[in-house]
Amino acid sequence: MRILMLALTATMLAGCAGSVMNDARTQTPYKVLNSDKAEKVVAQCVQFGWQDEAVFGVDAAAYVEPRNAGGTTVYTRSAESFVDVITDASGTTLNYYAQKDDFVAKRRLAALATCL
Repeated sequence: MRILMLALTATMLAGCAGSVMNDARTQTPYKVLNSDKAEKVVAQCVQFGWQDEAVFGVDAAAYVEPRNAGGTTVYTRSAESFVDVITDASGTTLNYYAQKDDFVAKRRLAALATCL
């Protein structure tokens, strides 16, 4: 029963994060960046950077999932920050979204920028 409850909770949270991300994608990204590196390499780098507990403390969780429209999304809990990493003709484009324009959003952006 506990496993079932845990799985149900995880599914509900993923659904909430998905709707938050879809709503955010209708707006202009917080920042758009470009890279010459491969999409998967950039996505893994961002995930690793966002999981740095020395920088983000105990809330240093980052998850990766494929986007329905192609590409990869790296996101934090509740999708407070997320980045769509998309391969296009000019290389790799990163659309970074943040729910708040605060210190944490700027730190996540800085960590993301090290992956370009």
